[in-house]
Amino acid sequence: MDAALEPLIDKIRKAAERGRPLRIRGGGSKDFYGQQLHGELLDLRPLAGVVSYEPSELVVTVRAGTRLRELEALLAEHGQCLPFEPPRFGVAGTVGGMVAAGLSGPARASVGSLRDYVLGAQIINGKGELLSFGGQVMKNVAGYDVSRLMTGAMGTLGVIVQVSLKVLPVPPAEATLLFEWSETTARQQLNRWGGQPLPLNASCWANGQLAVRLRGARAAVQAARQTMGGEAMDQDGATRQWDALRDQALQFFRLEPGEALWRASVPDTATPLNLGPTMVEWHGGLRWLRAAPAEAPRVREAAARAGGHATLFRGGDGRAAVFTPLAEPLARIHRALKAEFDPAGILNPGRMALDY
Repeated sequence: MDAALEPLIDKIRKAAERGRPLRIRGGGSKDFYGQQLHGELLDLRPLAGVVSYEPSELVVTVRAGTRLRELEALLAEHGQCLPFEPPRFGVAGTVGGMVAAGLSGPARASVGSLRDYVLGAQIINGKGELLSFGGQVMKNVAGYDVSRLMTGAMGTLGVIVQVSLKVLPVPPAEATLLFEWSETTARQQLNRWGGQPLPLNASCWANGQLAVRLRGARAAVQAARQTMGGEAMDQDGATRQWDALRDQALQFFRLEPGEALWRASVPDTATPLNLGPTMVEWHGGLRWLRAAPAEAPRVREAAARAGGHATLFRGGDGRAAVFTPLAEPLARIHRALKAEFDPAGILNPGRMALDY
C-alpha cells in the first residue's frame, strides 16, 4: 500500500469507530461551496503526483492532492487539455477537489461535463476500505458507474484517492466574436446557431454584449467567422477574458454587501428570469444571478418555472438551503447511497445539507 494512504485509512477507521466527523480538504479553493464545513481536517495535499500519463492514449491518472494547475501544465506540454475547463479559483485547487465539486467551465455545453471525462477512481469509503472503480478506457463499466458517482458528491460518499481522466488535444484554431445584443436576442441567435454545423465552444452574455468562442479546425473556424459576423476580439484579450470567466474573476462576480451569487441551470430555450443582474453561459443553459439569500423562494420558483433549478453558489447566510431540496424518491436514493458508502456518517456531514 502507498505510504501516503496508510495514515488516511487509519484516521478514517478511527473516526468511524468514534463517530467523529471528518472535513475532507485539498487546497481549500472551494471551501465556500456547499452548506457547511465542520469536523476534524483530513488533508489530502500529501497525496499528490501523476500516477501514469500516456499522451497517445489520451488518458491521465493522477492522485487527488495534485494541484490542478500542475496537471494542466503537464497536459499543455503535450498539446492536450481538460476540455471541460474546470474552475480553479486560485492556485491551490486540487484534482480531487475538482472531481468532488463536479464543476465545469465555459465550454461545458459544447464538450460535455467533468463527469463525462471521469474514467475511473480509487476511493476510501467511510469504513476505511480502499476501493477501485472503472479503469482507463471509456467502455469499462458493468453495473453502477461508481467512479462518476463521486463526481459532484462533495466528498460525502468517499475520499477520492486518485482518478483517471480522459483528455483531448488542444483545438488547432480559436476565435472569439462579440455582438451587441439583448439577452433575448442573444439567446435566440445562439439557439439558431446551435442547429448549424458551427464550431461553437463557449458563449457568455452580460450587460448587453454576447461573446462567442469558436474552436476547431482552422477551416471550420474561418468559415464560421465569415458566416456569423460580429467583431473579432484579439486572441490575448480573449484568453484573459475566458480565463477570468472560468475562475469568476470578472467584475460581475464581485458581490455587494448582502448579495449572493445564484447558479440557475435551465433549458437553453428558457426566457430571461428577470431576477436582477444576470450573466448567461452555456448557450443559455446557465444563468448566474445576483440576489440576496432571502430571495431564495423567488429565485427557486423562477428557475423551476423555467424547467430547471437554482443553487446558492456564494454568499449564503447559512439560513437558505444551498442546493435545491430533492424530491423524496430521489432523496431516499441519496440516503441509501450514503448509508452504504459511509454508514457512520463521518465524511463531510452537512456539506450537501441532506438529512441522511
